[in-house]
Amino acid sequence: MPPPVACPQNESTGKLRPPSLTQVLGIVLISYLVFLAVLSFLGGSYWSLVGVKFGDNPDYLEAASAIRYWQFSRVNVSHFSGLSYAVAGVSVVTRTSEATALVVVCVVASLASVALCYRLWDGWIAVFFALLSLDWFQRSLLGGAEPLFMALLLGSFLALRRERWVYAAVLGSLATVVRPFGVFALVGLGVHLLYRKRLRDCSIATAIALAIGALYAWPLKHYLGSPFANVAAYQKDDWHGGLPFNFPFVAIVRDTIPINAPLTNLALTFGWILFVLVAIVVAIRSGKFQDYAKNHTAEACFVLLYCLALYTYDAPGWSRSNFPRFALPMLPFALFFLRRYVPTNRKVMWALAVIAPSLAAASAVGIRQSWAILLRYFHGV
Repeated sequence: MPPPVACPQNESTGKLRPPSLTQVLGIVLISYLVFLAVLSFLGGSYWSLVGVKFGDNPDYLEAASAIRYWQFSRVNVSHFSGLSYAVAGVSVVTRTSEATALVVVCVVASLASVALCYRLWDGWIAVFFALLSLDWFQRSLLGGAEPLFMALLLGSFLALRRERWVYAAVLGSLATVVRPFGVFALVGLGVHLLYRKRLRDCSIATAIALAIGALYAWPLKHYLGSPFANVAAYQKDDWHGGLPFNFPFVAIVRDTIPINAPLTNLALTFGWILFVLVAIVVAIRSGKFQDYAKNHTAEACFVLLYCLALYTYDAPGWSRSNFPRFALPMLPFALFFLRRYVPTNRKVMWALAVIAPSLAAASAVGIRQSWAILLRYFHGV
């Protein structure tokens, strides 16, 4: 599905027609260079962050090494292994280390996600999707499951828009083995096909999803004793033995009171909590969501289910603090629903391309440490 026809430039307001795909990717690449430059200036050890210190990378790399050499005896299965399979594959093909392969997978998947946003919506949504989130910069350039998940998820939706529902089923299934909430895309695909009374196609898509799920679960069963070893690890580490969901906002409020997080962190997380919530409310009240559901049923189902999971997810210590990261799959949809409020202005776009990656790099190193480095630098000058 081609992007919408560009609007003419309005010189009086500074608003521009949506940037082309080449322009979008160019701006994104410049913002990536800004991230790396600021990280280097602040003294952040890039490969130390990638391999040891950042996020869940140690677990993903350990699993990738186990997959590469097919040795699962001591592997930690605390996360779904779709990213680790991709990293192991790239490592074998390119003969590079798992850490290098992780960076390659994440950067390529990040750029692919931005390009898919452009194809699904337009250049403004694509560029703001790439520039708004500090977590997106960090996961794209330092490593994380989100870029690959988004690339597979958005690829599935684009395939379905083009009536390639078999590809949509394959990509949605692969997204699910990267991040388990990808199952909502498969549910959406099933609802889309059933709503259009395509029972045979729905049966085939279900069979494809089950086959990919079985292939993923077989090594877990054979080597680790349970096809649900990943789920058991989530239940133990993230859900503390309980259920993954609670009533809406309960976990978020519980993780906020007592207030022991930095005010900057609270402002960031609650900004994202309100942003996604406002986007959904505006879309439903304006009727835009209902129109969207008629044309893109699978995507609308995914949005509803994922949004419900996002606000009910009960992972003590994570539900609020990691909300901006968990909310990344909602970002392009939120931007679309709030399209009329998106500041389509060249100055805003370029300001974000510098400010957002700089803040993301400082956050990766540590805000307090970064601030101390800046003070020493300017005092020295």
